[in-house]
Formats: sequence, structure tokens, C-alpha cells
Amino acid sequence: MNFLELDITLEPKNPWVDILIAQLAEIGFDSFQETMNGLQAYGDAAVVSEEMAIAQTLLGDQNQAFQCTLQSKVIPQQNWNEQWESQFEPVHVEDYVSIIAPFHEKENVKPMVVEIMPKMSFGTGHHQTTYMMTKALFELDEVPAVALDMGTGTGVLAIVLEKLGAKEIVAVDIEDWSVENTIENAQRNECTQIQAICGDIDAVPLKSYDLIVANINKNILFKQMEHYSQLLKKGGILLLSGFFQSDIPELIAKAENFGLVLAKKMEKETWGGLQLLKK
Repeated sequence: MNFLELDITLEPKNPWVDILIAQLAEIGFDSFQETMNGLQAYGDAAVVSEEMAIAQTLLGDQNQAFQCTLQSKVIPQQNWNEQWESQFEPVHVEDYVSIIAPFHEKENVKPMVVEIMPKMSFGTGHHQTTYMMTKALFELDEVPAVALDMGTGTGVLAIVLEKLGAKEIVAVDIEDWSVENTIENAQRNECTQIQAICGDIDAVPLKSYDLIVANINKNILFKQMEHYSQLLKKGGILLLSGFFQSDIPELIAKAENFGLVLAKKMEKETWGGLQLLKK
């Protein structure tokens, strides 16, 4: 199998890089790597093409609010692993945890090690929002017994939760490949308490959760805020990210409508996060 690589330069990069990842995934690209100036996307060259990317994503929109350039090349199968591995660097979240791939050396790692083989880059800890959420889990006053991970991606936050001592974790994502990847990564890390479910908020088992983590975009968080409040037990914690710092006041106001009060703000570069408490 040969792989098609798209090298996309974006100006501005955010928030368009996440939108393009979602768009390109819909047409068959299945591996992504953020760069300093944009994005590299990879897919089976027999399935995807540069023309498909231009025609079926925002790259073809003449009214787009960003500027971009696109270059493509075909990478033979024998070079694929070397190409991917050379670009996926380990992530060290403070002094808490190292998020690595199976091919990384386990040297100079943090006290906790999480091994992830992603199908998409989001969820490896490279993105600011995943980094913030991972850090926030380590800084909770108490490890939750029952937790819900909405938009689980690679399952990295669910895996961290189990390694921290959570007894029951429900990991939900609307993409079936994410659910498969979560199951694979849970097994890779010898995690047995994670229930991976494909679906949206209506697929979440109705029970009382001590903690909900949701690293999704602002619009989804707005739509699901009431559900999060209903699913949380009194005194439960809601960790949110996936939005910009400028969105924080609006999200706090929305949360207050459902008895969720601010406990802590998180910021990393232009991205924001919130820790909320159920009254």
C-alpha cells in the first residue's frame, strides 16, 4: 500500500487545523500530524487524492477565512513507518506522565507512562487541550471512582484515569475508528476498567458520575452542558476543553444555568479549559 501525504500550510492555523482534520477524515485520510504552520495528512493513495481534498473540504471554498497552500506526494509503503515515527515525538506532561508510542525508547520518562498508537494525532497529548486536560486529572484533589470521557479520541484520558485509580470509566466517541483505537490502546496499557462506546450523548449509560471530561468543540459543549449536569452527582467535577480562551466567559455563563460553578480556569497558548463543580 502506498500513502498519499498532504502538506498543508494554514494562515491562521487555528481554529482551521482541527476543522480540516475532521473534513479530511470523512473522505478517507486516517493519520494526521500537526506542524508548526499547519498539518500533514496521510491516507491510502488508492482511496484518497489531492483533488478529493480540494473538492470536498474547506480547501475548495473560495470564501474561506484563511489562506492555505497544499503540496502532495506519494510515500511508498516501505518508507511509511519511518516517516510517521520520525514525526511523532513523546509528550511529557509536566512531571506527571509521558505519552509515548510503542516505538519510543522508555528512557527518561515520567513516573506514569501511557503508550498510544493513534489513528489521528488528536489525543496523543501534543495538542494544547489534551495536555491541559491530562495535567488537570493529576491535580484533582481526589481520584474519581466513576468517570465519563466524552469525545475520547485515542482513549488517552480514560487510560490516565484508570492508571490514577478510577474504578469505572465510560469512554464515548461518535467515530467508530476512535472507539476501536481506544480499545486497542486500553489493551496496550493493560487497562480493564474502560468501557468504550460508539455514539453521542444519548449513548451514555445513565448513572451518577464523579467526573466528566469533555475535550470537544465549543458548540458541542454548549449543546451537551445540561446533560453533563444531569449525569454528574452532587459535588461532581466537569472538566472541559477544546475551545479558545476567548470562549471562557460564555461557557461559564452557560454552565451556571445548570448548577455548574467555576472552580478553576486553565490556559495554554490560545486554548482554554475549565474545571466546574456541580452544586
